[in-house]
Amino acid sequence: MGFPELLPSRRRRASSNMRAALALLPLLAAAQALHRGKAYVREKVCQEYKMLGKENFRTLTIIANSRKYSNGTFEEIGHLVREIVSLAETCCTDGADPSCYDAGSTALSAKSCGADSPFPAHPGTAECCTHEGLERKLCLAALRHPPQPLPRYLQPSDRELCQAFQRDPREFADRFLYEYASSYSQAPLPVLLSSTTTFLSMVSTCCISPAPTACFLKEKLERKTLSLLTLTSNRICSRFSAYGKDKVSFSYLASLAQKVPTASFEDLLPLAEDAAEVSSQCCDSLAEDCMQKKLLEHTAKVCTTLSARDGRFADCCKGKNLMENHFCILAMLPAPAPKLPEAPEPTNKELCAKEGALHATRFLFELARRHPSLPDAVLAKLYDSSEKLRGECCSSKDPSACLDSKRKRIEEELLPFLERANQLCGQYSKLPFLEFKKRLRDSLTRARPEASPAQLEQLLEQRASFASSCCLPDAPPLLCAPQVPPRPLLPSRAAAGPDPAPGLPLGSSLLSQVSWELAELCKEESCLLG
Repeated sequence: MGFPELLPSRRRRASSNMRAALALLPLLAAAQALHRGKAYVREKVCQEYKMLGKENFRTLTIIANSRKYSNGTFEEIGHLVREIVSLAETCCTDGADPSCYDAGSTALSAKSCGADSPFPAHPGTAECCTHEGLERKLCLAALRHPPQPLPRYLQPSDRELCQAFQRDPREFADRFLYEYASSYSQAPLPVLLSSTTTFLSMVSTCCISPAPTACFLKEKLERKTLSLLTLTSNRICSRFSAYGKDKVSFSYLASLAQKVPTASFEDLLPLAEDAAEVSSQCCDSLAEDCMQKKLLEHTAKVCTTLSARDGRFADCCKGKNLMENHFCILAMLPAPAPKLPEAPEPTNKELCAKEGALHATRFLFELARRHPSLPDAVLAKLYDSSEKLRGECCSSKDPSACLDSKRKRIEEELLPFLERANQLCGQYSKLPFLEFKKRLRDSLTRARPEASPAQLEQLLEQRASFASSCCLPDAPPLLCAPQVPPRPLLPSRAAAGPDPAPGLPLGSSLLSQVSWELAELCKEESCLLG
């Protein structure tokens, strides 16, 4: 397979191989990151192939393409990897015709455009195939699948791992690399390579050990920090990919405000900006220790700033393992809503001034800490609306009139919606799930007496699904963001049109329902959880 060794000295050798691979990752990036215009460069690919060797080159190719085409099947990725490895094997030998690689890559792109292409499907393929030559190659190579909203890899039991490994070690390793890399496709490549390497090394050692149970226990304890780093960095970089640097900074600021509402804006903003900087520097970095080093430095700053302010932060920061401390903070639930005066709104002049974005962020911070259960997906849409509002009004002929009209709509339509969204997630976090669903069913029945049992059940499942997925700390934005309206400034009943069909599939059911339908229900006395 390449990096994992089957011999007792596997740890030393695997580590050495991994460091060599990491040193060559810039070459892999040059060959794979075709959107940068450095694709199909024979010299770089062949240099990588010769220095890594066929098996390690193949391993990296599986990981890189499983990340890139995270929704492709195992068979599709296998076809692509075989073609890439075969191309390198044929054209990177001494004395190979200089035109070999270009001709082979042209044939590969032609095969991608065939009606019966065995490679991962992509909706952009047809457009790319209208081009010819290098332009087609670059277009095809720039295609990527969107990452999975949630990791789908489920680790089998130790016994099942060993049965699969002993049945066919190569098939086991290939399938694991595919499943793990596609599930955690947003984790930095060095983190993913390190995690998969050590996992396969663990399996290959413990499955031939005379005491496999003890062996797995020992190895899993050794891998704990790396496992947490993989999980955490995948979440961090998924959020960064979905939000971008500025919005990530706000998302983190709002999360901290909800967890420690007694902390000031001035205390929390630098921590939020630092978190966004970690994402910006390390999510696409090929440096071996970037994410771990920067994340641990950030965690130390959070603990230094907030441990004295909040007992829960102090508890999370007690441990010696900073990665475990960070994970503890990440999973922390919001604090109870503090008793604070009404948040002061920025003036029209402040919103349109040079520091307008900062004034808007401060107001959203105040809103978040007064509504600690308001989910990130809703807060993120508020951030988007705030940016759009300032963009529209501050560039208009009469900024004050524009902003005043928007404020009126916000007060009439948005704020009640926020209160009820906060209530929905607050009750979800407090109640056992079955009790939560029972109260939700009762309130929906009272609010919709005309609905059929099937319609009520559909609405119930939609609300419960949103709450169970998106009311949690660090809920995945790729899953939750589409379930909130593009603009939380809700339309009036006359403009909204008919009630959205209650039979919408779950994947799109909340796209309009969390906006209009939830707001309409919340006008009733028995809204949602009463």
